[in-house]
Amino acid sequence: MTSLTHFDAQGQAHMVDVGGKASTQRIAVATGRIEMLASTLDIILAGNAKKGDVLGIARIAGIQGAKKTSELIPLCHPLALTRVALAFSTAPQQGSAAACVACQATVETFGPTGVEMEALTAVQIALLTIYDMCKAVDRGMTISGVRLLEKHGGKSGSFLAQA
Repeated sequence: MTSLTHFDAQGQAHMVDVGGKASTQRIAVATGRIEMLASTLDIILAGNAKKGDVLGIARIAGIQGAKKTSELIPLCHPLALTRVALAFSTAPQQGSAAACVACQATVETFGPTGVEMEALTAVQIALLTIYDMCKAVDRGMTISGVRLLEKHGGKSGSFLAQA
C-alpha cells in the first residue's frame, strides 16, 4: 500500500505538488442513488414538483458542483474541466426495493491531476439537489452508493470498480 499523498514527512497536511506531472487526458465516472417513496418518484417523473424540473435542476447543480470542487474540498487543485456530463435513471418501487433515482457523472480534463473528486462531488450535489427539491413531500429519502466507477489517465493508469 502506498502512503497518503496529502501529508508530508512530518505528518502535516499539504496540497500535492503536481507541477512536474505530465498533462494527460483524465476521465472519471462516479455514481450514486437516492431512494424515495414511489409517490415522490411519480412527482419527479410527471414534472410537476413545486420547485420545477427536478432532474434538470439537479443536472445543472451537479455540473456546478464539479466546477467548484476545489472550493469545497480543501486540498483539491482547481481544474479546467473540459467536460461534465450527468445522466439520471429511475427505477420504480419493486417489492421491498424503494423507488430511486440513480445519477452517473462523467468528468474530463487535460491536465496533471485526476478528476475523481470532481465526479464524486457532481454526483453528491445532484443527489442533494433532488433531496432539497422534494423534501416537502418526502423527508425520508436516502442517498447511498456514491462511489467511483472508473478513472483513466495519469501515471497510475486506469481503475475500474469491481461490481
